[in-house]
Amino acid sequence: MADPTEERAKSKRVGALRGLWPFIRPYSPMVVLALVALVVTASVSLVMPMAVRRVVDGFGTGDLSLLDQYFGAALGVAVLLAIGTGVRYYFVTRLGERVVADIRRALFDRAVGMSPAYFEKLMTGEVLSRITTDTTLILSVLGSSVSVALRNVLMLVGGLILLALTSWKLTGLVLLIVPAIIVPIVVLGRKLRELGRENQDWIANSSGKASEALSAVQTVQAFTHESLTRADFGDLTEKSFISAQKRIGTRSAMTVIVIFLAFSGVVGVLWLGARDVQAGVMSPGSLVQFLIYAVMVAGAVGALSEIWGELQRAAGATERLVEMLQATDTVQDPPKPIALPRPIRGEIIFHDVAFNYPSRPGHRALNGISLTIAPGETVALVGPSGAGKSTILQLLMRFYDPQSGAITFDGVDLRDMTRADFRSAMALVPQDPVIFAASARENIRFGRPEASDAEVEAAAMAAAAHDFITALPEGYTTYLGERGVMLSGGQKQRIAIARAILRDAKVLLLDEATSALDAESERLVQVAVEKLGQGRTLLVVAHRLATVKKADRIVVFDGGRIIAQGTHESLVAEGGLYAHLSELQFV
Repeated sequence: MADPTEERAKSKRVGALRGLWPFIRPYSPMVVLALVALVVTASVSLVMPMAVRRVVDGFGTGDLSLLDQYFGAALGVAVLLAIGTGVRYYFVTRLGERVVADIRRALFDRAVGMSPAYFEKLMTGEVLSRITTDTTLILSVLGSSVSVALRNVLMLVGGLILLALTSWKLTGLVLLIVPAIIVPIVVLGRKLRELGRENQDWIANSSGKASEALSAVQTVQAFTHESLTRADFGDLTEKSFISAQKRIGTRSAMTVIVIFLAFSGVVGVLWLGARDVQAGVMSPGSLVQFLIYAVMVAGAVGALSEIWGELQRAAGATERLVEMLQATDTVQDPPKPIALPRPIRGEIIFHDVAFNYPSRPGHRALNGISLTIAPGETVALVGPSGAGKSTILQLLMRFYDPQSGAITFDGVDLRDMTRADFRSAMALVPQDPVIFAASARENIRFGRPEASDAEVEAAAMAAAAHDFITALPEGYTTYLGERGVMLSGGQKQRIAIARAILRDAKVLLLDEATSALDAESERLVQVAVEKLGQGRTLLVVAHRLATVKKADRIVVFDGGRIIAQGTHESLVAEGGLYAHLSELQFV
């Protein structure tokens, strides 16, 4: 994993938060209402010091009725401020939650649709970190920081205007202080943004490491690798903490500098104002009014310095989210797709296909493969590990595209159709069966969501899974746990086969589908597969040759090439690799 600090050069766009606008735009009315409430509350806050000045100067008049009116007006202002603040909080917080929910959905939708090539370079845990940690940070900004920032900008601008109306001389002195405050905000704010993104990157790295370790916890424990795994995760967590410490230190320094400069300036200006009151140039009420406005302005500047750091950090998170949403997938549907011809025949042809995985560009997984599979034919793909058998299925499902050559399904290039169109005509049983954290019935129904309970149970019977499922504590409604922890390897495989059977597809792809089965279950599944294969195109990848002896044709792979084809008997008779593998397994 690359050090996130190496990527910092990419993080220079000050307006990265603009990437959130497409998600905010649909809720413009809510934005307008929040802004109206914001302006009202800021305006009311700015009016309050005027009421205080009237009250202070009213003490000198001795007119109690006038004093009562001033206090009544101040109370009315307070009521308006309270209502406006509540309305602002409601709309701003609701907007933040709505936008972040949309972002999370968009990120997940994007991630689910990305081809496996994308995940060769990005750990799943990092994707999850972006969906959770980064969006949580954006929620705090949209639901709070942006609103507070806008309010403080209004308070700063309005406060400066009213300061000038109260006393030009004292306001001029205040304005001399402002540049000294803005410079550290801009300089340190840029540094904060870089550190914020670096911190988020380290968090994503540690999330990825944790996800990887926990998903393989049995392997970690079986090889007594707990201490090393803990050390790796601890190292990433510590680097994340060190990065956060740098960010916190920078932000603390900025806060100290800004608040010191702001309030030192206020104290100096008030000292001069007090002398003007003594000289009779200002009234006590005017000085109090100026004091309140000066505190408001200083508070606004101090708040903006803190919020600026948050906004910089959120800008880094936004960049990461936008990168993911705008990532280009190497496998895409065509702009004008051709529909898969109906009725589906199930003819598959590989035309001189060459392919290497993105993570291994120098190694050819397939090299000049030409193969024709007739409709309804059962073809077995055999050969040593790494020969390219499973890669054939990966390309057929169009998880990847070949570097050269083409693959056609019923005469149409896979790249000319939508993936959903031709994949709907296929059913895959992967080498490593996937069991979802749901009931046995829902796991099988994943193959065809609209299937009835009777159809689900019929598929389970065909896959020799019905007996062990009914023996579970709650039968078909038994919760199987994350990744099917309650099941044996053979039971997982039979669930996956039942799922494929239920799909009732024209093309069935079995990738080592019986590798985890005992002899009796394998025999039962073989009978089911033979029945299922009738009238369907069936591709079987197998190391155990006993499962492919009855195939119409056996294709032998070695080193990414096809080196022989034929029936079991003809391949054994001609000698070569298949005869050698057969001798090893049957003799």
